This record gives sequence, C-alpha cells and structure tokens, in this order.
Amino acid sequence: MKHTYNVTGMTCAGCQYKVQHLLSQVDDVKEATVDLAKGEVTVEMDKHLNTATLQNALKDYPKYQLTDIPAAVASPISGDTMGDGEQKSWLETYKPIVLIFFYITLVSIIAGSTLLGFDEMLAMRVFMAGFFLVFSFFKLLNLDGFAESYAMYDVIARRFKSWGYVYALLELALGIAYAANISPVITNLVTLVVMSVSIIGVLQSVLNKKAIRCACLGAVFNLPMSTVTIIEDGLMIAMSAVMLWMMV
Repeated sequence: MKHTYNVTGMTCAGCQYKVQHLLSQVDDVKEATVDLAKGEVTVEMDKHLNTATLQNALKDYPKYQLTDIPAAVASPISGDTMGDGEQKSWLETYKPIVLIFFYITLVSIIAGSTLLGFDEMLAMRVFMAGFFLVFSFFKLLNLDGFAESYAMYDVIARRFKSWGYVYALLELALGIAYAANISPVITNLVTLVVMSVSIIGVLQSVLNKKAIRCACLGAVFNLPMSTVTIIEDGLMIAMSAVMLWMMV
C-alpha cells in the first residue's frame, strides 16, 4: 500500500535524500520517495503505519514535520512515475546515465582508432578520464547534496560525512590524471582501491533492497540505486585492473 504525506522543512536535495533515507529505515516501509518541489513524500509499506510512527523516524531533525494529506490530492511518485501516473520505463529512468556512457564510449573509440590500428590502452584511458570528469562535474554542482546522499549508503561516508566531499574531489583528480596520463600505475591503483570500497555500500543497499537514491550523478538527477550502479562501479574496477595488468 502507498500513502502520500506533506513534509515541511525541506529546503534542498540534501533534505530530500535525508527524509527519504530516514523513512526507508522504518520497519515495514518498502520505499519512501520525496517530491521536493511539492513538499510531499510517498511511502510504500507492507502494512499500514500511522503518521506518528513515520514522524518519529524524523525526531532527530525537528524541522521536518510530516502530516497527512487527503488521498484525493496525493501526488504520484516523483522520479519513478510519469506526470500522468504512468510508470517510467527502465530507459526513461536511466536515460542520463545511458547518454553519458554513450558519449564517453563514442569519444573513447574515436580516440583509440589510429592509423596503426585500435589502441585499447588509449581508448580505456580516455574512457576513464571522461567518466571521472563528467561524474565529478555533476557531484560538484551540489557538493552538499551529494555528500548528504552518499552518506546514506557508502561504508566510509556513513561514519565520516567529510568523505563525500573528498570523494567528489578525488574523482576530479583521477579524471585529470587519466586525461594527462599522470603516473598511470598509481592512478589505476588508486582507482582500483577507491572504487572497490565504494561498491561495497552499493552492493549492501541493492541486496538489502533499500530504497535509496544513487549519488553517482550527485543531487542533480533522481536515480534509484540498482544493479546499474553496481555495473557502473564494477566497470571502473575492471578497467583499472586490466590497465594495470597491461602495464606489467
């Protein structure tokens, strides 16, 4: 069953992710989805939970106040449904990531195509540079929002919120290092370690079926955590490992 509630006190994407995360941790809640613009949250639950129980989940943040609204004006889930209530398709949901990977892959193939044949190492280096530069760009657009959402599932950021800020800047540094071919062995080693740690939290969230938004594109796009995120991180781990192996 699904119920929609008003939530006051939310002012940014960080607030949105925090309310979603706190409500999704309540027993019998399958998913909580916030529409920041409307100040509403739609909660999908296994059994009916009273409003007081949900408000109690927000008790550590008294500025967030959750109240009932008439079912007749409840809004559809933002980010997971179309404006007319129609469920979004996989492609519509992940269109930003699909387009980003398409363009980065296209540029990588062009860069790797030389008169002497296809240079796999160059193509992978260009792909890694494009990946980290583009993804760090979206994170830096709203660094506070990214850090808030990243802390909801990353194993390090959960304990040290500042890691979210460091991670975004580290992605930028890795993008520059790949683009300029700076210390390739060290660059790939750092990528292998950082992405391996990052994927742990992603795997835990997906396997536990927690309704958490992916922070891969910062707070700009409202993308659900799923196997797509695992593939994204796994691809970076695999590429850095292959490049290290090719250098040996």
